[in-house]
Amino acid sequence: MANALVQFRTDEASRIKAIQICEKLGIDLQTYMRMCIARLISENGIPFSMKLNDLPKSRGILALRQMGKISEENGNSDMTLDEINEEIKNARKDGSAGAL
Repeated sequence: MANALVQFRTDEASRIKAIQICEKLGIDLQTYMRMCIARLISENGIPFSMKLNDLPKSRGILALRQMGKISEENGNSDMTLDEINEEIKNARKDGSAGAL
């Protein structure tokens, strides 16, 4: 699947605030946008809410942060969705994916 560039304009204050929120969630703005598009398509609508108010009680956010840290340590934090899916496919084929 070929990658496509998606651009849109927003005011600078909104862009900066969005980046700050994403950083607090442990992701970057590009990752957030890819997550939104993927989930929008798979759920055929807006399927989730990620709010900073939920952080102290959210094990999911903590897991995402830990996953990001491990990914950076292993040098694969910049993988595309296609590369990730290929890794999963190969792991399942080889039987090395455990419970995946």
